[in-house]
Amino acid sequence: MTTTASTSPVTSVLVANRGEIARRVFATCRRTGVGTVAVFSDPDAGSPHVAEADAAVRLPGATPAETYLRADALVAAARVAGADAVHPGYGFLSENADFAQAVEAAGLTWIGPPAKAIELMGSKVESKRIMSEAGVPVLAELDPAAVTEADLPVLVKASAGGGGRGMRVVRELSKLSREIEAARREAQSAFGDPTVFCERYLETGRHIEVQVMADRHGTVWAIGERECSIQRRHQKVVEEAPSPLVERIPPMRARLFEAARLAANAIGYEGAGTVEFLADERGDFFFLEMNTRLQVEHPVTECTTGLDLVELQLQVASGAELPAEPPAIHGHSIEVRLYAEDPAHGWRPQSGTIEHFEIPGTATEFDLLERTGVRLDSGVEDGSVVSVFYDPMLAKVISYAPTRAQAAQVLASALARTRLHGLRTNRDLLVNVLRHPAFLAGDTDTAFFDTHGLDVLARPLADERAESLSALAAALADAAANRAAAPVVGGLPGGWRNLPSQPQVKRYTGTHGEHEVRYLSTRSGLRAEGFDDVTPVSSSPECVVLDVAGLQRRFDVARYRDTVCVDSPLGPVALTVVPRFVDPSSVVAEGSLLAPMPGAVIRLGAAEGDQVTAGQPILWLEAMKMEHTVKAPTSGVLTALPVAVGQQVDVGSVLAIVEAPASNEAGAEGESA
Repeated sequence: MTTTASTSPVTSVLVANRGEIARRVFATCRRTGVGTVAVFSDPDAGSPHVAEADAAVRLPGATPAETYLRADALVAAARVAGADAVHPGYGFLSENADFAQAVEAAGLTWIGPPAKAIELMGSKVESKRIMSEAGVPVLAELDPAAVTEADLPVLVKASAGGGGRGMRVVRELSKLSREIEAARREAQSAFGDPTVFCERYLETGRHIEVQVMADRHGTVWAIGERECSIQRRHQKVVEEAPSPLVERIPPMRARLFEAARLAANAIGYEGAGTVEFLADERGDFFFLEMNTRLQVEHPVTECTTGLDLVELQLQVASGAELPAEPPAIHGHSIEVRLYAEDPAHGWRPQSGTIEHFEIPGTATEFDLLERTGVRLDSGVEDGSVVSVFYDPMLAKVISYAPTRAQAAQVLASALARTRLHGLRTNRDLLVNVLRHPAFLAGDTDTAFFDTHGLDVLARPLADERAESLSALAAALADAAANRAAAPVVGGLPGGWRNLPSQPQVKRYTGTHGEHEVRYLSTRSGLRAEGFDDVTPVSSSPECVVLDVAGLQRRFDVARYRDTVCVDSPLGPVALTVVPRFVDPSSVVAEGSLLAPMPGAVIRLGAAEGDQVTAGQPILWLEAMKMEHTVKAPTSGVLTALPVAVGQQVDVGSVLAIVEAPASNEAGAEGESA
């Protein structure tokens, strides 16, 4: 679908953002002949978005406050590069009215809504008042100082921004003030605005949102709805269009679209935006907020409408007029957010190097899907470094198919076959969600992880048997690599003996524990202890084929220092090589609290010499714009606290040592026995 031609087309766009966000906008710019300018912080100097732009401008510094949150530096970068427009992407300053005004004051085109609309919706408190007056149903705001036991549970929310930052569920009144302060710190770090407010928290519900697109000539489209109910820490993980709930309640769609158009018209909206609602199973809904920007999950709307929303943004910002009606919705699309995080351990974010990232069979990247398949919108590639300074999202993986069941099947299969080496991610959790009977039935409220058990959903795709077979494949691939590098008799199989001898032994640790692989190559073939039904078919340094009880299985093996990644139809496995001899310098004192991730110490909860109790907060780390509490693992004396506020720590660093009394140790051993 095309808009009426513009008299002032954009010719060069600076994207005031990073990673996948910038790459997504650049993709449309390239297709439409628009020039591109990237900005980058010091940690992002090697990012793919920098290499893909026509020009790139360095923002000296590492933290968001030093770089992507500096409006003056971004406007200066656009001027230096000769860009005539600025696209804010999503996150950072994308919903900052002052930034929009600064862009326009510099004579540049702002690819977003009017600054006044951003200002009105930027305060979630003010936005609810406006929506209520416009006839849009809302949840009442609560004054934090006036919250009582009867109001609990409540949700503390950052007034600016989104993405789950600055959000806390409070169930005990005694914890309210502490959680408000934590939410303020997160909001300040992520958005530069510490303002927070409270509202009643609904334990279960459906998160439904409507994509709108409006031009300056009075046309407002409600393009379609998305459901984003499966969330962790109030941040969306799985998104889809159309919503299974709305599909079950046909009259609901018309009411949602009307409410979304009322919201857009109430503030004179222009460009792409999203009106978010919380709905119940009966089809009643309440206004949550309006995101005055493009949403992370916009690809599912693109795939079900055939629209390029970024292209429409460019055209509307140039003054073009939309047709009277948007295109009809067709098929179903599901998007998942692939994060560098460990769901099984409190969604702990990960950082480090992506050694290899590949989704076999990907149909397109950053483009529309017109037939059943998978689209990849990624901010990383082989060798990319995931920094502690930014959100740990690696990519969005999107499927499209004629039906919801097909879309889920295609996406789950693509994720299961993905080769992702170097960091722990939420990939296995995503596959388990997409294959879960409740998800397939469309029962996807905001309590999905609590209802169905995070421990169950986060289980590895590879079970213990698959992991042990992968360890065997890793050992045989290692032997093949050694033989290939051998200066003499390299043609002999690894571990081969002419006379009876001791087996070769290799040890690995994985998710299911330690695996000791003992094998011996003889004249009659390879014998591996504990693998009586397994016969090696072939082996090379990169690939091992095993006959397992009459079925041939292929195991692709990749080695990165002391880590071995094995991909097979049985599930992906990451193994750590157990060294034959322990390095004494790697041994830490008993009772040591190690940093679970790289980050900055922002607060201490105890002092050296204090008596602490199990579960007591010892310190707080800030990593990837979120706060993480490090707690005492047992009761005892805090004998060492070798860190200070403001100090940067690496993963595995000793943060503190808690020495437990002898009686506690004995009790703990007795319980574990």
